[in-house]
Amino acid sequence: MFDSLRRWIGQEPPVEELPIDLSIAAMDAAGVDFTLLTAWHGPQGDVISNEEVAGWVAAHPTRFAGLAAVNLRNPMEAVRELRRCVEDHGFVGLRMLPWLWELPPNDRRYYPLYSTCVELGVPFCLQVGHTGPLRTSEVGRPIPYLDDVALDFPELKIVAGHIGYPWTEEMISLTRKYENVYIDTSAYTAKRYPPELVRYLQADGSKKVMFGSNFPMIAPQKALEDLDSIGMDADARERFLSGNAKAVFGVCGGS
Repeated sequence: MFDSLRRWIGQEPPVEELPIDLSIAAMDAAGVDFTLLTAWHGPQGDVISNEEVAGWVAAHPTRFAGLAAVNLRNPMEAVRELRRCVEDHGFVGLRMLPWLWELPPNDRRYYPLYSTCVELGVPFCLQVGHTGPLRTSEVGRPIPYLDDVALDFPELKIVAGHIGYPWTEEMISLTRKYENVYIDTSAYTAKRYPPELVRYLQADGSKKVMFGSNFPMIAPQKALEDLDSIGMDADARERFLSGNAKAVFGVCGGS
């Protein structure tokens, strides 16, 4: 499934668990003070469990906050697990990968989770755009799938990761249309941002786009290379690198 990612990034994806100290070292090398760690849960079960993420966050509370992942095929269990992660462990959001479940985000099974996110005051994060692994990309198309969600849940903060390419314009249009829809740039280096996104960042998009790396696939330092070429002023750069994430996730970390 991950063969295409190996070709894309030019290296072998990690096959063993990497020590958390390696993540901290990568952050330090890039001047990143604070980041989000996400659990992974798919149809076969945990890939990275919520408990693992909670342990790393507890060990390094000034460097990390957690994003939960839950079992989409059991909605009530998923709602209870999301509540537990937020209320007991202080997680700051829910992240689900539609391609992993082969279910677009407007599928009815997500809807109890959206309601719970609104009640708990945490954002919903997902992947948009083409799928790096060898899985269908259709579920990552912003319109109509994510458009439906934002229309049905206007109070839900939505953070769409991986930009949305090749449907970048669709994704940008949703951030303009809906107050609570955002883009994060995880899985892309600055020099690979689609030209539509660069133009958006140079205009007013810095208010709705936030930086992401997707470590360990892409190290933060690598993801930040060539950022100066985007041409953002100091205020726009601050919003992109930290201000938007602090506001959306309610975290108080540094840059």
